[in-house]
Amino acid sequence: VQLQASGGGSVQPGGSLRLSCAASGRTFSYYATGWFRQAPGKEREFVAAISWSGISPYYADSVKGRFTISRDNTRSALYLQMNSLKPEDTAVYYCARRNSRYGEIRVGADEYDYWGQGTQVTVSS
Repeated sequence: VQLQASGGGSVQPGGSLRLSCAASGRTFSYYATGWFRQAPGKEREFVAAISWSGISPYYADSVKGRFTISRDNTRSALYLQMNSLKPEDTAVYYCARRNSRYGEIRVGADEYDYWGQGTQVTVSS
C-alpha cells in the first residue's frame, strides 16, 4: 500500500487549499483514513479522520468548522478541504490509513500503519 499526498502550497490567511491523497491497492475502502500535521519543532498531531464508509468524519477542535474531510472509495482517494486558513495551520500534512480493517476512527498516530510522504502547507501574509 502506498499513499501519495498532494495539493499543498502557500496561501494568505483566510485562503483555501484542497489536499488530496491517492492510495494504491484495492483495500482502501476497507479502512478508516485520516490527516495529521506536523509543524516545525512540534509533534505530529491529529487533524481529521473519516470512517471506511465515509459516513462519520471527526475533527480536531482546532479545525472544526473550517476543514472538511471526504473520501471517494471508487477512486481510492482521500481529501481535505481547508478553508479560512490561519498561520497556525502551517505544517506538513500527512494522510494515513488505520491499521485495522473496518476499524473505528482513532486520533492516535500509532493507530495508523501506512503514511503518505507529506505535503507542505504554509499560511502567511
